[in-house]
Amino acid sequence: MRAAVSEIVFDCADPAALARFWATLLGGDPVDRSPDWSYVDPPGFVRIAFQRVPEGKSVKNRLHLDLEGGDVNAAAAEAVRLGALRVGDIVTDDHGHFQVLRDPEGNEFCFVRG
Repeated sequence: MRAAVSEIVFDCADPAALARFWATLLGGDPVDRSPDWSYVDPPGFVRIAFQRVPEGKSVKNRLHLDLEGGDVNAAAAEAVRLGALRVGDIVTDDHGHFQVLRDPEGNEFCFVRG
């Protein structure tokens, strides 16, 4: 049997706010199923859902999204305008470059090119 990814779920404190951040960043309309569960269906991607949990984030995510955003610096600047935080500088290597960011609740993601 082969499984398929139906959605990626982030634990968080404010599902509605995170759904709106990611919907603005990736496209799609935020949906609030309940005060404890929101999601967005970005065009061309699997659903991203947000589930309220009582505990806060305390360590680096073990999984993160790499997003192709064209101009990494411009994409990162737009994400920061929406509430993200840059983590360090743009990293460049033989394969391209990337910028690590955190969403408004601290979940890491990257804009990549190359």
